[in-house]
Amino acid sequence: MTRIAFIGLGNMGGGMAANLAKAGHDVRAFDLSADALDRARAAGCLPVESAAAACDGTEAVVTMLPAGKHVDSVYTDSIFDAVPRTAILMDCSTIDVATAKRVAEAAAAKGLTMVDAPVSGGIGAANAGTLTFMVGGSAAAFDRAEPFLAAMGKAVIHAGANGSGQAAKICNNMLLGASMVATCEALVLAQKLGLDPQKFYDIASVSSGSCWSLNTYAPLPGVGPQTPADNDYQGGFAAALMLKDLRLAMEAAGGVDADTPMGKRATELYEAFVAADEGGHDFSAIIRTLGATG
Repeated sequence: MTRIAFIGLGNMGGGMAANLAKAGHDVRAFDLSADALDRARAAGCLPVESAAAACDGTEAVVTMLPAGKHVDSVYTDSIFDAVPRTAILMDCSTIDVATAKRVAEAAAAKGLTMVDAPVSGGIGAANAGTLTFMVGGSAAAFDRAEPFLAAMGKAVIHAGANGSGQAAKICNNMLLGASMVATCEALVLAQKLGLDPQKFYDIASVSSGSCWSLNTYAPLPGVGPQTPADNDYQGGFAAALMLKDLRLAMEAAGGVDADTPMGKRATELYEAFVAADEGGHDFSAIIRTLGATG
């Protein structure tokens, strides 16, 4: 049994912490939400009163926080001074690459080892322990982090040096956002041309139009496997979170002078969608802006 500090028990972090406890670890959990702490207790974690308290005597730290400013603040103000120098630090938040690198450098300056390990898979995968982790850090740091991450996921992949995990995540989600918009366009066009959407799915999912957004996450109810579209676009990956990731990708692209016209257009479309008070719906619900029926 390893003592693990888990900080950030939201929609993703709560399930992740529960899986670490299920794997037999001593999980000391902290969140600003009392309800989140109650859920963590019910899942076998020990709630504590602060991030610093969670880090006392711990062998590993996992953070799952909303944005780069929160990661920077929690590590700088609480974790670095409270955690043993021998602990491995794992930030699973999705944040900007620059902050990930800066916090890792600050950790190294204090004699600590840290990886950035953002995830793919959504709330369902967090609860089921089937996330994919994209890990940035040294080979030695990855080896130390991998057993803990494996308890929460189905795949743990070393992407490269610190910051590489975040780079992989935002590139992946830019591709996802753009491909979802294209999938929605194709399905609506098929409808308007008189094609049955399921018949189009049956054809395109085994043809050159095959992609994850269609095959696994079809954005029309009753088409393909069950998805949030079959639950009025509830659950899954919120459009507001997709917009956050697309904005991170656009920020990163601007920093390295990368031309991303499809990513830029997807960002614009999701900005309008979220501004229309749709941010809480699954990101596939953007199909409703294109005139879909059914």
